[in-house]
Amino acid sequence: MNRVRIAIDAMGGDHGPSVTVPASLQALQIHKNLHLTLVGDQAILQQEIDKHKNLEYECSQLSIQHATQRVEMDEAPTQALRYKKDSSMRVAINLVKEGKAQACVSAGNTGALMAIAHFVLKTIEGVDRPAIVSSLPSYTKDMRMLDLGANVDSSATNLVQFAIMGSILASVIDEIPQPKVYLLNIGEEVIKGNKQVKETAQLLAETQAINYQGFLEGDALFKGKADVIVCDGFVGNVALKTSEGAALFIMHLIKEGFQRNLLTRLAGLIVLPILKSVIKRVDPSRYNGATFVGLKGIVVKSHGHASIKGFVHAIEEAILQAEKNILHRISSEIEKLLKSTSFGTA
Repeated sequence: MNRVRIAIDAMGGDHGPSVTVPASLQALQIHKNLHLTLVGDQAILQQEIDKHKNLEYECSQLSIQHATQRVEMDEAPTQALRYKKDSSMRVAINLVKEGKAQACVSAGNTGALMAIAHFVLKTIEGVDRPAIVSSLPSYTKDMRMLDLGANVDSSATNLVQFAIMGSILASVIDEIPQPKVYLLNIGEEVIKGNKQVKETAQLLAETQAINYQGFLEGDALFKGKADVIVCDGFVGNVALKTSEGAALFIMHLIKEGFQRNLLTRLAGLIVLPILKSVIKRVDPSRYNGATFVGLKGIVVKSHGHASIKGFVHAIEEAILQAEKNILHRISSEIEKLLKSTSFGTA
């Protein structure tokens, strides 16, 4: 069996190696066909590895690539791009460029990761800008949403390209034959929305290869109507962060409510299986791992504050995309779909 090879920016994120290393070792335990290259300060990484000797894996599954620099979470993307050429983030992405890894996973600075990945890997032909896409829960199923923050000034053409890539991702990864694509808007009526949204809707309606269904309001985001939701990066990021905050708020209220007194604690024990199921369903860590779709390489972005469990999910998203050969599928489909449409690049 051919091993999936993934490069890990082990120094990135709010917690760095204290999360990325044990998460990587746990992923190796679960996925026997996986090889991980931890990129970062070799001494620090080895020290962290030694703390987890209880996690068993094959030595051949793990390697360390030394990097002398680290991109800080508050560092300007231009600074990281120009002056951090030996950062763990840059070296991990270089491994993808060189074909030594099929994907890169990082919890580091989002802006820097996007800038470096875009510079090193470039975009797929026919795609002007990469987008950030991630899975979100709904009443009945998981869905894909993009853009979640890579672009805050997208044109209508950009949004249509995002829709095409999101549709392909849902079709290949989620195995949905004809993903239902919706455009996030302030109303469902055709007269609603700004100029950008209206232009995008018209182009999407003309793109026959996409199963475009129309507008979706924010209050219907989680009702399960959509397989793919398309929006500008500014709107998408606000919606995502608001959703995550609401999920954590609900989880807090549930726990607080059942800890008020002895009676509520007893009631909590009775409904504990249901509570665990609900909390698991809305737990943001379960959906950790957003993809920079549109690049000539797989780059998965973990939340900077992700837990070990969350970072494992990000690694598993990269594994799934590598196994499904998503890069080739998107490249070939984008080429065919864009040739068949009446619009060009932005």
